Amino acid sequence: MAKIHSWERAAIGASLGILTALAWAYMAMPVPIAAGSVLSFLGLGTVMWMVMMVAMMLPGAAPMIMTYIRVHQRRRQLEKAAVPTWLFMAGYLAVWVAFGAVAAVAQWVLHSNTLMTSAMGHLEPLLGGCLLVVAGAFQFSSLKQACLNRCQSPITFLMTEWRDGAIGAFTMGARHGAFCTGCCWALMLLMFVGGVMNLAWMAVLALYFLAEKLVPWPQTFSRITGAVLMVGGLLMGTLY
Repeated sequence: MAKIHSWERAAIGASLGILTALAWAYMAMPVPIAAGSVLSFLGLGTVMWMVMMVAMMLPGAAPMIMTYIRVHQRRRQLEKAAVPTWLFMAGYLAVWVAFGAVAAVAQWVLHSNTLMTSAMGHLEPLLGGCLLVVAGAFQFSSLKQACLNRCQSPITFLMTEWRDGAIGAFTMGARHGAFCTGCCWALMLLMFVGGVMNLAWMAVLALYFLAEKLVPWPQTFSRITGAVLMVGGLLMGTLY
């Protein structure tokens, strides 16, 4: 039984790695999002943002997913109902995919009102500075800290949120995705500051999201980040 469990964990881990690599490979390809009609813009933009969410957020969800597998295996050993891991992953990604669709609409609105340097570029400096200040201020909010607490402790989340069955697995994943979105939405919007298709900026944010869940002092870490973002936003606005 233990060997089967080890193989199962390795298979899920490999699947996470492959899916993340495919998402990053897609993001590295040129996307002619500026061409065509509004529907074409929104369609391509939605796909781009959805894939971006997978590339950036799936690695940060790996600790929760691997913990889920261990709990799932333990319940199976106790002859309780097994719950498919991929349904948990699907619920998590569904929330971020929805966020990506909203971000694509925001991108179209900003670009159509000439508030971005280009369709795939970044916000004008003054607006970008304001967004930095907003994102920094959010790092100090009680909502940020509450959501971060739920994201940082996988075992606590699973013990308090466990639901049986396929619908339960999807719901648990979606609730984790909701807490993760509540924790990271403001920072994710900084893609509009660094450049929507800036792969280096994507990598920085993705690594930060993972670090914020793993460091032993998450509240201090997030607040330091918030202070840096607010100062950076004020400087950007002043220089503009």
